[in-house]
Amino acid sequence: MSAYLIRRLFQMAIVIFVVSLFMFFLFNIAPGGPLTGLQQQQRKITQEDKARIRAQYELDLYWPVRYTRWLVGWPNGPITIAGNELFANIPVGCYMEGTTATGGIECNDYVYLAEIAQVHPPERSSQGILRGDFGTSQVVQRGRPVFGLLLSRLPATLELQIPALLLALLIGIPLGIFSAIRQYSKFDYGFTTAAFVGSSMPTFFFGILFILFFSVIPSLAQEQYPWLIALPPGLQKAVRPYEITSWLPTIMPGSLVDYALHLLLPVTVLTIVNVAVWSRFLRSSMLEVLRQDYVRTARAKGLREALVVNKHALRNALIPFITVLVLYIPVLFGGAILTETVFAWPGMGRLFNEALQQSDYNVALAFIYISTILIVFATLLGDVLYAVIDPRIRYS
Repeated sequence: MSAYLIRRLFQMAIVIFVVSLFMFFLFNIAPGGPLTGLQQQQRKITQEDKARIRAQYELDLYWPVRYTRWLVGWPNGPITIAGNELFANIPVGCYMEGTTATGGIECNDYVYLAEIAQVHPPERSSQGILRGDFGTSQVVQRGRPVFGLLLSRLPATLELQIPALLLALLIGIPLGIFSAIRQYSKFDYGFTTAAFVGSSMPTFFFGILFILFFSVIPSLAQEQYPWLIALPPGLQKAVRPYEITSWLPTIMPGSLVDYALHLLLPVTVLTIVNVAVWSRFLRSSMLEVLRQDYVRTARAKGLREALVVNKHALRNALIPFITVLVLYIPVLFGGAILTETVFAWPGMGRLFNEALQQSDYNVALAFIYISTILIVFATLLGDVLYAVIDPRIRYS
């Protein structure tokens, strides 16, 4: 087992490195960025202003150099051995660019390795994500460290994801098991139809429907039907006292009831989607296991049906279900992007959406990099749990 874990950890390190490399490259060739908005302005921008802005965002460096500085914070200058600077005259970027007669781009002033510390002081750039420094936000919250920005949004995401996860497990697993046991019954037909609709509908569609039917329409109809309850349509908490109906007391911002009411709609949407997907997956896995010979043998021996289902069938059916479940770990960090955006929930998913829309690449890169690490560790955790659930599985 130890040899297997060492081998897997080595493979995971390679996967994370390759993903970070391609991720950084794709972000750098993608359209947009801080210079795009400036170039679209009507006022004239000189070459010196453009070069200064490019240096501020390190866009004057070649992308392999930017990647190494983003990853490990190097190079900050030439290598000095016995007082001699090695590779000092190697160009690592282009400080000022011009346009050739044929429409191409030419470099008018190179950035050399010997002067990179003067052009890009260490205190202005990242020390490397391997040291826990993801740089600073460029647009979303300009100048704020990205790592601190992510940590500030993480509690809101966990407030949303953990209740949705627990409710989905408590509802989805029994439904999937019961539907498999009662295959082709009226309950099974109704359940599979509802689960199919729930898993096929987009999350943002459910969110908009819930806001419409449980917030907008009740608030408009409360004059005629004062008993209706209008739930908060979004945000994490209210900014002023409010009433959800005339026959209930006023709710104060920041109270426990206020938080619970704002959680109700987004948690319900996430729970419905997760229940629809996980219960159908567990149902199909249970149906496959219930047809196995050892299940028929257990029933022929006269064992109680509950013992046959829980001990012989469910334990083996959970093995493929674990694969789906452990991959929810990155979602706990990343949040539900569409759900948080629809409900204006200030979590990680909404932060990632804002970073992409506003071309804040430091935030987006940090988000994807941490999600990649969580995904590879989730797959390793799934493999370990396989051996815990099924004693026949051994890793060598």
